Order: sequence, then structure tokens, then C-alpha cells
Amino acid sequence: MSYSKALTKLYLISPANINVDEFTLSLEEVLSTGLVSCFQLRLKNKKDEYIIAVSKILKPICSKYDVPFILNDRVDLAYKVKADGVHLGEHDGSILDARKLLGLEAIIGASCYNSKHQAMKAAEEGADYVAFGAFFDTKTKDPKTKAKINIIKDWALISNIPCVAIGGIDAINCQELVDAGADFLAVVGSIWNSNNNPMNAVKKFKSVLV
Repeated sequence: MSYSKALTKLYLISPANINVDEFTLSLEEVLSTGLVSCFQLRLKNKKDEYIIAVSKILKPICSKYDVPFILNDRVDLAYKVKADGVHLGEHDGSILDARKLLGLEAIIGASCYNSKHQAMKAAEEGADYVAFGAFFDTKTKDPKTKAKINIIKDWALISNIPCVAIGGIDAINCQELVDAGADFLAVVGSIWNSNNNPMNAVKKFKSVLV
């Protein structure tokens, strides 16, 4: 994963429920825009066998476009499907244990909500990025916390570890996060729940990111 303070990138997260055939086509179209730098498969409350099966279908598409394939929550399944990394919530196990299992090359991200202290701890343990949010109202999930834009500005001053902004982000409200120094914008509902098709929804971010 290439990190650059000079250019904010899109971190695409899957919807919680997907039709695999339709989603495979949509993901291919979205990644073909060249605007997505990372993809996270987040399937909550699904059986392990299903997550593994979907991962085996989607990971090659990500590889085709040189986009890291990140699995949400499950270090054990990330290891099984040879994901490029894992994203850990507060109760998803330790970064140190994930690193031991997945290796030095794996991308390990951590949800830090609205806590700089939590982010600093994650960075010390070897996280490759930290995620702050939610910054805006979101229907994707019930956010644990609300975060203020200043946490992005503060983090940019105290750390070189990239940060991901998440929570209700769309092509209209994202500008202040970009200006604050967010390295990545995590997008979910603004892409998959858009009236446009997902590819066109992603393209709406082009003027802000490029």
C-alpha cells in the first residue's frame, strides 16, 4: 500500500450484505477507475465458510488492479484466505498477535474512534494505519463515537502513521477531511447506496482527490 501525505485516497468498504455475482461486476468497474487504493471486505455476522468463499472470489479482482484486499475483524480468516491485511476493531484481538500470524508484509489497521491515545497505542504496536470516526451521520452502522475534524489535524502533526477518516463520508462533505490531512477516506454508503451506479459514485470523488 502506497502512502502519501500529498494525496488523499479512497478506502472502499463493502456493504454488509452482497449479492456476490452483482457485487463482483460492480467491484471490477469501481476498481477500474483507478481511484480506489484499498478495499475492505466487511461481512458482519456471516458464516466463516461464506466469508472465505467471497474472499476467494474478490481477492483476485483486487490483485488485478493492485488494490490491497483487507478483511474486517477476523485475523484467522485473513490468514486462511491470504488477505493482504486485516482491520481490527477495539475487541478484535491485538495488533501484535495479528502481526505474528500474518507477517511483516501484512497491512494491519486499527479503529481508534475519537481517541488519539488509542491511535498512539496502535501505532506503537505496529499498526500500518489508524482510523478515526464517525465524522458524519451514517446509516451503514451505528457508530460507537463521533469524531471532530481536529483529530485529523492533530494526528497529522504528531504522527507519520497514515489515518483513515470514516463515517458518512461523501463527495460533498469530504473536502474538509482532505484539507485537514486525512490520508484515506473510507467510503461505504455513498458508493453502494447511491442513486448512481457504484462506478459513477466513485468518480464523483475525482475532483477532490486528483
